[in-house]
Amino acid sequence: MDATARMRAGWDWLTGPEPWTRRMLAGDLVIAGLIALLGLGVEELDNGSVQRMIGSAAAVVLLTLLRRRLPAATLVVAAAVSPFLPGSFLVMILLGWSAGRRIVGVGRALTAFTLAFLASVGFGVFQAWSDKRPLLVMVFSTLMFLAMTVMPGLASRYWSQRRTLLQALQERNGQLMRERAMVAGQARLRERQRIAQDMHDSLGHQLALISVHTGALEVDPQLTDRQRETVGVLRQASVAAMHELREVVGIMRDGVEAPVPVEEAQRAARGVAGIAGIVEAARSAGTDVRMTSAGRPRPLVAACDHAAYRIVQEALTNAYKHAPGAPISVELRYEDDSLVVEIANGPAAGPGTGEVVSGGQGLTGLRERARLVGGMVHAGTTDGGGFRVAGVLPYGTEPAGVEDIADDFGQQAQAQALGLAGAPPMDWAAVDRELAVRSRSRTGGIAMGCGIAFAAVVLLVIVLGAGVVLLLGTAGSAMISRDDYDRVQVGEPEEAVRSRLPDGESFLTDGLDRKGPERPEGAQCLALLSSDDSGLSTDTVFRFCFKDGKLVDKQAYEVEQ
Repeated sequence: MDATARMRAGWDWLTGPEPWTRRMLAGDLVIAGLIALLGLGVEELDNGSVQRMIGSAAAVVLLTLLRRRLPAATLVVAAAVSPFLPGSFLVMILLGWSAGRRIVGVGRALTAFTLAFLASVGFGVFQAWSDKRPLLVMVFSTLMFLAMTVMPGLASRYWSQRRTLLQALQERNGQLMRERAMVAGQARLRERQRIAQDMHDSLGHQLALISVHTGALEVDPQLTDRQRETVGVLRQASVAAMHELREVVGIMRDGVEAPVPVEEAQRAARGVAGIAGIVEAARSAGTDVRMTSAGRPRPLVAACDHAAYRIVQEALTNAYKHAPGAPISVELRYEDDSLVVEIANGPAAGPGTGEVVSGGQGLTGLRERARLVGGMVHAGTTDGGGFRVAGVLPYGTEPAGVEDIADDFGQQAQAQALGLAGAPPMDWAAVDRELAVRSRSRTGGIAMGCGIAFAAVVLLVIVLGAGVVLLLGTAGSAMISRDDYDRVQVGEPEEAVRSRLPDGESFLTDGLDRKGPERPEGAQCLALLSSDDSGLSTDTVFRFCFKDGKLVDKQAYEVEQ
C-alpha cells in the first residue's frame, strides 16, 4: 500500500494543477517521439555516437513529460544540455511555448528565459571553445535562441493572456446579462401588476354588473322559457368570464394561478375536453354548430391543450360577430404527430344586428399562441364566401421560453465553443489584484517590452531584406528609360517591339495599363514604369498597345502612387 500511495502521490505531483488525461499523456509521448526522431537526424549529421543519440532521445522524452510541472526548470536544463546533446535542441521550441504559457508573473518568466539564454550561450561557447570561434558561436546561439525559444514563448504568452482575458470578459458579460435579466424581469413584473390592477378594476366591475343584471332578468316571470334559457346562458358566460379574469389577474400579478373557487372540472374543461362544452353552449344560444372528431384521441401537454381550446373559442366568437346565423363546423383530427383543429363557417345568413366591436388582435394572438407551443394557425376565406380557421398543434412540445434574454455579442455561444461555459465563476478581486501588480511592476514590463521590441526588430530586418531582394529582382522587368520609349515607333511589328522591351511581369505594373488614356479597341497593352522618374507622388508610365501584330499606339502619362 505504501508503494502504491507513493506512486499515486508522485503521479499527482507530476501532473500538477492541470488535469492530465490519458489523451494528453499520449499526445505528449507522440510529440516527444517526433522531436526525438528529428533529433536523431541532427545527431547523425553531427556524427554523434550511439550513446549521445540515446541520451538525446531520453532527454527529449523526460523534458517533455516534466514541462507541465516544471516549466522554468525544464527550459533552463534543456538550454544547458543542448550544446552537449545537439539532438535535444529541437525540444526548446516546445519548452519555450510551454514556459511562456505556464510561468506565472512577468518577472519569473523574464528570469527563466534569461537564465536559459545564459546557459545556452555559455555552455555553447564552452563546448566550441576549442574551435577558436567564440564570437561566432555567441551570435549564432543568440539568434537560434531568439528564433526557437523566445518567439514561441512570446506567442504562447500572448495567446494564453488573450484566452484568459476572453474568459474574464465572457464571465463579466454573463454577469451583466444576468443582471439585465433581473432588471427586465422586475420591470416586467411591475408592468404586469399594473395591467392586472387595471383589468381587475375595469373588466371585473363590468362583468359583475352583467352577471347581476342577467341574474335578475332570469327570474323575471314575463320571460318565455326560450328567453329565460338564453339569459341563463349569458349569466353563466359572465360568471365564467369573471373566474377566468381572476385567474389571469392572479397569474399576471404573482406569476401563479389565483386561488379562486373554480371547480376542477371547469379547469380541465379549458382544453380539448372543454371544446364540446362551448359548442353545446353555442347550440343553446341558437347557433347551428356541428362538431366531428377523427382519429384516436391522444393527450396533449397543458400548453397545447389550452391553445386548442382558445383556437376554437376565438373562431366561434369571430363567427358570431362577422357571420351571424351562418352554420359552423368544428372538426378535431388526431394525426400521427399533431392535432388539427379546424373551424369553418358559411356566409352570413342576413345583415348583422349592429356595429361589430373587434380589436383586430384575435387571430394574431392565436398565431402567437400556436407559435409558442411549436404549432401554427392559418385563417382565410373559403370558396363559398365563408371563413376558415385551422390550427396544427404538436402533442408533446413545451412552450418556448419567454424569459430568454438576447445575447447581443454571441458571447455565450463562443464560451460554449471554447469550453468555458462550465468554468467556475471568475474571482474579480484576484483579477484586479493581478492587474494592479502588473501595473506596478515597471521593471518587468520594461524588460518584456525590450525583448518583444528586439524580436520585432529582428523580424522587421528579415522582412525588409526579403522585400529589397524581391523588389530588385522584379524592377528590371518593369522599367525602361525615356530613350528606350522614344526609340519605339508606332507601326513596328509587335514581335520586334517586345524583343526590345521587358516583359512587364511584375507586381509593380499591375493595373497601370488601365489608368491612362482610353485604350484602342481590341488592343493588348503593355505598361512599364520609367526608370528616370524621380517624382515623390506620381509615377511616369509608358504604355504600348498592340493589335493585329503591330504597335498601334503608345502613350506616356502620369499616375498617382
